[in-house]
Amino acid sequence: MIVSWNTTNQCNMYCDHCYRDAGVKASDELSTTEAKSLLDEIAKAGFKIMIFSGGEPLMRDDIYELVAHAREKGLKPVFGTNGTLITPEVAQRLKEAGTLAVGISLDSTDPGRHDELRRLPGAWNGAVHGMKNCLAAGIPFQIHTTIFDWNQDEALDLTDLAIELGAMAHHFFFLVPTGRAVNIEEESLRAEQYENLLTRIMEKQKQVDIELKPTCAPQFMRIAKQMSMDLRFGRGCLAGTHYCIISPTGNVQPCAYLNIPIGNVREVPFSQLWRDNEVFRILRTMDYKGGCGACGYKKICGGCRARAYFYHDGDYMAEEPWCLYHGRRGA
Repeated sequence: MIVSWNTTNQCNMYCDHCYRDAGVKASDELSTTEAKSLLDEIAKAGFKIMIFSGGEPLMRDDIYELVAHAREKGLKPVFGTNGTLITPEVAQRLKEAGTLAVGISLDSTDPGRHDELRRLPGAWNGAVHGMKNCLAAGIPFQIHTTIFDWNQDEALDLTDLAIELGAMAHHFFFLVPTGRAVNIEEESLRAEQYENLLTRIMEKQKQVDIELKPTCAPQFMRIAKQMSMDLRFGRGCLAGTHYCIISPTGNVQPCAYLNIPIGNVREVPFSQLWRDNEVFRILRTMDYKGGCGACGYKKICGGCRARAYFYHDGDYMAEEPWCLYHGRRGA
């Protein structure tokens, strides 16, 4: 199971698509003591992979102390970062604290397009330097690319770049309209575009040694099975079943893009929220509506619950709106 904690709302960028609307540090973010208690609860709940994200997690002063604590509790600490703050010294400190891997955002092969999206001149070069510094320190890294209509044609060129740079994986994050991304909803792909790109990604996976993983496009599991591919993943959408996220102030929600706060770890222990919360319980039933409910692939796909929530007036169990397979029955 995987949990992501937005360690801080503070960020050195102001990205157009940020689901957290990050930038300025929140006034009531979890303290070091509270954060350590949260990590204890995450381990107690049975999670294994602990993602430190943000905002920009490297802007949190106690981040190395928290990574070390996570390791002591048997968690596997990894990062989601824009990479620009990973100097050789930072990379070494991350390694010493127990960081096992780092995910770094790179959204275009064109530095100018990446920098424009991230609202920071030099962001592309900073990310690439961060990758190189991770490699030098012995920390594996993967590239994270948010997919829009304007960069879908260069997605696999970015895979080639990831291989050239020494990445262990390339993960594709398909845009979901939440946070600041609601202002650019029209830049998200539609059903035929999803199907086409996911098919191309799966075909590319047959040709390369690094892992290619679409996120927020769970129908890739159905496409992979139709192509007789054996992936290590058990399911597409993990929201509330094998994954959840925690905000800088302790609010828990099923995923980064499904903005339903279901409780706060300052009021209810995280392990209790994960075990007992009603929203999590409903998500785990897989009693989806419409095409997702009728689909024979629902157990390995699940449809994007966040996209269902946005396009169906808050109904997170509705059908995934951008899937070509609605109403059919699979294996």
